[in-house]
Amino acid sequence: MDYTVGLVGAGIGPSLSPALHEREARRLGLRYRYVRLDLDVLGVPPECAGDVLARAQAEGFRGVNVTHPCKQQVLAHLDDISPDAAAIGAVNTVVFTDGRAVGYNTDRSGFARGLTTGLPGSCLDRVVLLGAGGAGAAAAYALRDLGTTDLVIVDTDAAAAARLAGKLDADHGTPAELSRLLARVDGLVHATPTGMAAHPGLPLPENLLAPHLWVAEIVYRPLDTALLQAARSRGCDTLDGGRMAVYQAVDAFALFTGITPDADRMIRHFAELVGSEEDNRAPSR
Repeated sequence: MDYTVGLVGAGIGPSLSPALHEREARRLGLRYRYVRLDLDVLGVPPECAGDVLARAQAEGFRGVNVTHPCKQQVLAHLDDISPDAAAIGAVNTVVFTDGRAVGYNTDRSGFARGLTTGLPGSCLDRVVLLGAGGAGAAAAYALRDLGTTDLVIVDTDAAAAARLAGKLDADHGTPAELSRLLARVDGLVHATPTGMAAHPGLPLPENLLAPHLWVAEIVYRPLDTALLQAARSRGCDTLDGGRMAVYQAVDAFALFTGITPDADRMIRHFAELVGSEEDNRAPSR
């Protein structure tokens, strides 16, 4: 069987998802093609994400992954949605089957697995989550799954933070309160676009980072964000977004093909892909 899948989002040219999926598919003996459906290249706004989905379905795609800024935009264009995705209010994987488009969210499981394997033994009781969008919502539910009892959701959009907090019986705050909030928690999860290649910078003042905190990043392009660099310089344990990227891809691959891929092998694939990019960027001698 041939599989054609895609990635819907904006500014996704640097994404490692195509190579990550296709490498694993080759190891499994599958004919598998992964296509970027970049809104910037197509010249359409996020509001047209539904049209991009319809085009992929009409062209015989098995499904698509969905990334920033379309994880919530696609909801209105689906025939069904998994309970996880419905609770989170965001979709990152759509499977086309029997003429229907069904939405799932593998960010929740991907973040949970990435956090427990990447920061083993860290205390998860009290956490500040910065960002209440689609990725932030997935991380919030994952933290609850992992036993976080004191969760504070912070966003520049106070209404969005309040809505997500209400779903989870969590607290919410504003960026102006971060100094007070971070002083009393175990960890910080960053889930805004700040730090991505197209949105460089820090999402909070560096002096708010203290050695008692662990800092987990959802952004993985670049892998070593300005936030992670600042956190390490302040003595924090850190986790990059690579593990979440891989583990959500593991679950999406299984949804597209019905075959469970080798997660450890995909972690190695990812490391090789990142290493190859770094070698290509290094100055010649």
